[in-house]
Amino acid sequence: MPHIIVKLWPGKSESQKQQLADAITRDVTTILGYGEDSVSVAIEEVPSGSWGEKVYPPDIAAKQDQLYKPPGYTM
Repeated sequence: MPHIIVKLWPGKSESQKQQLADAITRDVTTILGYGEDSVSVAIEEVPSGSWGEKVYPPDIAAKQDQLYKPPGYTM
């Protein structure tokens, strides 16, 4: 633990996704003090046409009290 899930639109390269996972892992280990072996990062691609159904309502709108960085848009 912790396990971080990043949801984003398809289209980013494997290199970009790996760079993001590496950066998240570095920040988690630095800021929270966990060892690198304790951190896992998943990247879930969600088509833009499905974002308003599969991501925004359950993960953003329903969890406003858990968002430390809310998006600058609404749906």
